[in-house]
Amino acid sequence: MPAAITGKPLPLGGSPGRVAATGRGALKVLDLWAEREERKAEETTVAVQGFGNAAYHFARLASERGYRIVAVSDSSGACYNADGLDIEAVKQAKSKSGKVADSKAGKAMAGAELLALDVDVLALAALENQIHCDNVNEVKAGAILEIANGPLTSDADQSLAQRDVPILPDVLANTGGVIVSYFEWLQNRAGERWSEAQVNDRLDALLSEEARRVLIRAEEESITYRHAAYRQGVERIADAIMARGNCQDRR
Repeated sequence: MPAAITGKPLPLGGSPGRVAATGRGALKVLDLWAEREERKAEETTVAVQGFGNAAYHFARLASERGYRIVAVSDSSGACYNADGLDIEAVKQAKSKSGKVADSKAGKAMAGAELLALDVDVLALAALENQIHCDNVNEVKAGAILEIANGPLTSDADQSLAQRDVPILPDVLANTGGVIVSYFEWLQNRAGERWSEAQVNDRLDALLSEEARRVLIRAEEESITYRHAAYRQGVERIADAIMARGNCQDRR
C-alpha cells in the first residue's frame, strides 16, 4: 500500500516538500532560538559540517533567510569564506568534482578546522559522534545546532553544557523530515495531494509549536534544551499510558 512507506517519488504518492524538510525544520528551530535571543539572521555566522541533503537544504534556506554561511564541508574537506558562501556555487562544484573544497566560492580548509571556527552557530549535519572528548575544547561556536543524529558524544554534550554553550538537540532540530513523512502518510490515507506550500506551512506550524514549548520550558526550569525536549517527550508518552489505564498483560 502507498501509505506503508514514506519518502516515495511524487508519482508514487510521495509528498511535495519532503526532500528539503529536514533542513527546513532545522532552520525553523534556529529561527525561533535566534528570535528569543534577539539575534538577527544578518548578524549571525554559521558553519555547517556536512553537505548532504539535509545540510545543503539547510545551508541554502538559511542563506536565503540572511544568515551568513561561512563554511560547509564534506568527507574530503571544507570550503570557507568569512563574507559568506554562495551555496549554489558550492553545490555546482560539488556536483562537478565531488568536493566542496574545489569551489571557488571560498578557500579550502580541513574538515577538522571547520569544527573549531569562531562562529555564532555550528550546525552539525554529517555523522554521529563528531564532537567528542578529544576535540570538544577546540569548539569556539556560540551555539550548536544538531541536524545529524547524535553528533555529540555524551561527554562532549556535558562539557559544552558546563561552558553554557546552548545546544539545539537533534530530537527537536532534525524532526522536519519525519514530520513530513507523517504528512505523506496522512495524504496517502486520505487520498489527498497537498501543495508544497501547504506542506511547508503545516510543518512550520507544528514544529513552531513544539519548539517554542521546549525553548520556554528550558528557560523556566533552568535546564538544557535537550533535557527540556526529553522531559516533554517522556511526559507525553506517560500521559498516553495513563490514559489507557491498566497496562498489564491481559493475554
